Amino acid sequence: MRYYVGIDLGGTNIAAGLVGEDGTLIKQMSVPTKSGRSAREIVKDMASLAKKVAEMGEIPWENIEAVGVGVPGTANRDTGMVEYANNLGFYDEPMVSMLKEELPGKSIRFDNDANAAAWGEYVAGSGKGSKSMLAVTLGTGVGGGIILDGKLFRGVNYAAGEFGHFVIDRNGIPCNCGRRGCFETYASATALVAQTKEAMEQHPESLLWELCGKNIDLVEGRTLFDGVRQGDEIAKQVLSQFIEYLATGLVDLINIFQPEVLCIGGGISKAGDLLLKPLQAIIDKEDYAATSRNRTKITVATLDNDAGLIGAALLES
Repeated sequence: MRYYVGIDLGGTNIAAGLVGEDGTLIKQMSVPTKSGRSAREIVKDMASLAKKVAEMGEIPWENIEAVGVGVPGTANRDTGMVEYANNLGFYDEPMVSMLKEELPGKSIRFDNDANAAAWGEYVAGSGKGSKSMLAVTLGTGVGGGIILDGKLFRGVNYAAGEFGHFVIDRNGIPCNCGRRGCFETYASATALVAQTKEAMEQHPESLLWELCGKNIDLVEGRTLFDGVRQGDEIAKQVLSQFIEYLATGLVDLINIFQPEVLCIGGGISKAGDLLLKPLQAIIDKEDYAATSRNRTKITVATLDNDAGLIGAALLES
C-alpha cells in the first residue's frame, strides 16, 4: 500500500488526512487557520500537520509518496502560485515552493479546493469507475469540478468549473460577481434559505415559523425540508420552485457536457429523494439527449467533507 497526505486549506481550518492509494482516509486532524497571517506562517502549520497525521497513522514520513493541497482560490499549477484567495488575503503566493522548503524531498501536488473535492468523489466516491463526471456543490455559492476522460479540466487559466456564475435569468437577482441572475443566486443553499424566509414573511400561518422557534434568523436549509416532511404547503411550494431553478442549471450543464455522472454535493444533497426524485423528473423531460440509451446518472456525493482531503492526497502530479 502506498500512502499520501492530503491538505484542505480553508479560511477557518486547515485539515490534513493520511490517505491510502485506494482512497481510504486513514487518519485526519485539523487546526485553526487563523486567517490574516502571512502565507509563510500558514504553510508552516500545513507542513507540521502533514507530518503529524502520518505519525498518527504510524506511517514513517519517508514512506509518504506525496503531499497534495487544495486551496480556496486560483491555483496556478504551472507556477505553483496561489494567484488569488480572497478569504485568506493571498495574492501571488508561491505555495508549492514554500511547501517544498518545509517538506524537502516530497512531491507537492496542488489544485483549487473545489477541484480537489471533485477529484476525491471521482476516484473514491460516487464517480468511481466512470470516465467523466461533473461535481456540483450547493453551499454558500455553487461550486464544482469537471472531469473529462479521466482528467480534471481546469481551463486555460485554471478557473474552469465556476458553475455558480452562468446566468439563468439575464434580468434576475444581482450576484456578488457583478452579473445578474447567476445560477447560485437561485440554486445555492444561501438562495434556498432566502427563498424560505421570503415565503415565511408572506405566510405567517406557515408551519415553518414553528420549526425555527418563530425566529426567522434561525432558518436553515433543513428547516424547509422538515416543513415538507410535515406536510406544510408553503414549504412544498418553496421546494418545488427551488428544484425548478436547480434543474434549469443542471440540465444546461448536462446538455453541454453529457457526463456519465453528475454528482450533487453540499448539505442540501442530504435531503435524498425529496430533492432527487422531482429533480430527476425535470431532467428526464428537458435533457436534450433524453432519447439516448446512455444517460447521465444523477447521484449524491458520498464522501461529504472527506472528499477534499482524499482528492488532494490523490491529485495527479
